[in-house]
Amino acid sequence: MRITNLADPGGDTYSSNVHLVRGDYNRIEDFNTLIDVGNDPGVVDRIASVSTGLAKRPVEQVVLTHGHFDHVACLPVIRRIFDPVVYAHSAFLGADHVVRNGDLLRCGDRDFEVIHTPGHSQDSICLYCREDGVLFAGDTPLLILSADGSYEEDFIQALQCLCRKDVRAIYLGHGDPLLNNCNAQLKATLRTVKTAVKQGV
Repeated sequence: MRITNLADPGGDTYSSNVHLVRGDYNRIEDFNTLIDVGNDPGVVDRIASVSTGLAKRPVEQVVLTHGHFDHVACLPVIRRIFDPVVYAHSAFLGADHVVRNGDLLRCGDRDFEVIHTPGHSQDSICLYCREDGVLFAGDTPLLILSADGSYEEDFIQALQCLCRKDVRAIYLGHGDPLLNNCNAQLKATLRTVKTAVKQGV
């Protein structure tokens, strides 16, 4: 699996990360997948600069981590140019397929588990690859340092689920990926959230 972030960190447009997931060898059976499409139309030109395989569409499918504009605004242009199949947890995003917790999606040459993580938004999902320990988190809050917030039980359950995974790399919706001590960071966040809940009782 190869992961390329197509976002322009120095650009003037506020946008999420846009991760292009490809297979190691660009085989016909691999699925070139965008995790989120962002809010910057320049992503189309950046897709064209990446080797995505012969006789294959550069973007065969899109998975939206949630429906906020900075993650989905470029979907119409991505649809028009690449005609991908679109997956999301909410039908209101114009998805071709609505995914649910526990579903498996093939991205690149790997299988990813859909994990529903309501908290940042009710339609938020993460994508987890057991084989490589890779987690695409969107804007799910996984690095919580303060116990000042309030949290619903379904978000706590989602965090507990993530803490049971072997996570070795977290690709966030904004900023650089977390590539070290991922499990420790997730468990620290869970402790902080549980502390916040106790303080709020």
